[in-house]
Amino acid sequence: MGSTRVSSFVAGVLVANSAPHLATAVTGRRHLTPLAGRNSGPAVNAVWGGVNLIGGLALLARSHRGGGPHWGGELVAFEAGCLALAAWMAGTERVFQPNSAP
Repeated sequence: MGSTRVSSFVAGVLVANSAPHLATAVTGRRHLTPLAGRNSGPAVNAVWGGVNLIGGLALLARSHRGGGPHWGGELVAFEAGCLALAAWMAGTERVFQPNSAP
């Protein structure tokens, strides 16, 4: 697996991770982040979601630089990163319930 595909995979993970944090920020709820733990309010989630989104988009742009008009394997790697994070989040929410009230 080439470094552009690894970058695309990590970009997929970061972009997918930004979605629940940004949605939580918009709805004014709390959601676990590494910045403030379970007590992460909307502002912290907005920052964390924004950092993930910007980082993911930067990696994605870097992995596609000079690649021509077609994404090919990089797009598949990006989608695999999104899917991997979604599966991991669904599993941890089901088993550990980290975002449920204590």
